[in-house]
Amino acid sequence: MNMGARSSFAQSARRALVSFLMVALLSGALYSGYLFFTTVKAVVANTSLPDIPGLSDTSAIPGRAPAHELPDVVSKKEPVNILLLGIDQREGEEGPWRSDTMILVSIDPSTNKASMLSLPRDLWVTIPGYGENRINAAHSLGDYYNYPGGGPALAKETVKEALGIPVHYYVRINFTGFEKMIDAIGGITIDVPRHIYDSAYPDNNYGTYVVEFQPGIQTMDGKRALEYARTRHDADDFDRMQRQQQVILAVRDKALSLDIPLSSIPELLRIAGDSISTDLTLREIVALAEMVKNLSTDGIRTAAVDSTMTYSVTTLKGAMVQVADWEKVHTLVNELFPNSTPLDATPDPTRSQIALEGARIELRNGSGVDSLGEQATLALRANGYNVIRYDSNSEFNQDASSIVVYTDKPYTLESLVSELGILPENIRLMSGSESDVDLIIILGKDYVPAVSQ
Repeated sequence: MNMGARSSFAQSARRALVSFLMVALLSGALYSGYLFFTTVKAVVANTSLPDIPGLSDTSAIPGRAPAHELPDVVSKKEPVNILLLGIDQREGEEGPWRSDTMILVSIDPSTNKASMLSLPRDLWVTIPGYGENRINAAHSLGDYYNYPGGGPALAKETVKEALGIPVHYYVRINFTGFEKMIDAIGGITIDVPRHIYDSAYPDNNYGTYVVEFQPGIQTMDGKRALEYARTRHDADDFDRMQRQQQVILAVRDKALSLDIPLSSIPELLRIAGDSISTDLTLREIVALAEMVKNLSTDGIRTAAVDSTMTYSVTTLKGAMVQVADWEKVHTLVNELFPNSTPLDATPDPTRSQIALEGARIELRNGSGVDSLGEQATLALRANGYNVIRYDSNSEFNQDASSIVVYTDKPYTLESLVSELGILPENIRLMSGSESDVDLIIILGKDYVPAVSQ
């Protein structure tokens, strides 16, 4: 390879890296080291993207919404809303984990603008199927109870219900990966607005140490940037959310400056594969990268659900939480995401009654058709049912679908019987028996999955 070709290769690789770093940190679209490498290679070689088994097939991603509910990302016509999740996952530690950071990002290709909304982790909300709790509990509950798509899917559903707008995708990164990615791009520059002193910053061994920042412009490595983004003992969660957005924009500025060494690519690939997950496909990642490149420099709006629209409450169990003035929150959401299609504000009475009952449903696949359990679960969830657990593979054959009833949930039962065509003789009442669910659905050979339009 001659000098000119090497220079061209380096420039192309850097451009590709910049695009994907912007998506990864602004809209979160890195899926794995393998996909990232494949895409960079395709961009550098100026070839069309290869078809990768599983990624063009949206059913291969557990918990992903049906295609008709997702925006047409590839044609870049509609706003895309992505939930960024930062989890406190430590090496050698098994989950489930609560989400320490939750930021909803929206990219609107029609205006070349983007918005970021930070949500306080102590925000008191209704988690679909699990009652009232802090919003950061949704991720751990989804993982613990095997919710379809796991913690990220339940976090998406919770944010969607709370804010009243669609949440199309998620990106999840652990803090170790975040720290290493900052190091891999050579650190970031932050203008610290005031003195910060935290005498009890958590370490990785369940202890604490002192963290301090002086005001002024300074370069931070990954460890320092993570401390800056996470510390909150000096102030409150609202101040912390502003610093998290500041760090994300600093990474974007570093990417735009092209000041990223080409030698850092292998390390970024490894970190991406180990630390980041998403329900975006490869083609959607590429389309998002193109969108991000077209964002205007002053076209990124940032906001937070802060103390002007929440108040502190102590629950009966002694927990301090933030209760929102939802009228103010929804006003902010409408201003920040003006082109996002709002959810139906007047649901039909049956769905309202089902939601009010909040029946916890388990689904078992007895149809004899593997993976039908997940298809049925997604279809039922789309119709408002709280299916908290399911099996995707069939372990036995049953001619007719049936329901086992542990708790009286009349509206939910009547609706399920009608929707699944269950005969009266296939309803078993188990009142008085103990179970952690209210209803169990057992799919039979008579179940016909819905066909997406």
